[in-house]
Amino acid sequence: MIKLYDYELSGNCFKARLLLSMLGVSYDTEIVEFYPGREHKSADFLRINPLGQLPVLQNGDKVIRESQAILVYLATKFDLGRKWYPLDSPDALADIQIWLAFSDGITASISAARLHELFMYDFDVEECRNRAYVLLEVMDKHLWVNRQQGFDFLCPMEHPTIADIACFPYIAMADEAGISLQDYPSVRLWLDSVKRIPGFIAMSGIFPTSNT
Repeated sequence: MIKLYDYELSGNCFKARLLLSMLGVSYDTEIVEFYPGREHKSADFLRINPLGQLPVLQNGDKVIRESQAILVYLATKFDLGRKWYPLDSPDALADIQIWLAFSDGITASISAARLHELFMYDFDVEECRNRAYVLLEVMDKHLWVNRQQGFDFLCPMEHPTIADIACFPYIAMADEAGISLQDYPSVRLWLDSVKRIPGFIAMSGIFPTSNT
């Protein structure tokens, strides 16, 4: 049985939970109290992930850390249709990798600003927000072009990929970071498209689309 080391309010943990749900994969949860308990820095957890970061996914003897690596693992192992991570398409894989890298920027900007707001992390919150708005502008223009071509998701395909899962959570919780999506209509449409994927689940700060 798969075990997910999880924290309810973590967007990175939500990425794993969301894809597990969309793939219909059963798993056990081990709650790790990130705040205020800082259990991710405890000696017991550091034996599982020496970096002291969440999430971690364990499947038998295999331990995978880092949310993007977990998404790749789950899609490769459990998606028999090869849609979430199409191994037979170099072009699609390249597109996905571009957005997986882009999601790191989201973590460094929107997620960092959210950590400042919710957990009082000592970040330059205005700098984080300014970086976030640059990324949102890039994403909004990209999604607008995709939509003109008939595609609802980040990659030019008729179905979602792990790129969408990687970028979704912290943008969906941008308001918790003090970041407005008002000027990014294509981003808002994309958020609704992700929420309509079968198997979508909610978390604190992320709710189902009202149009379903």
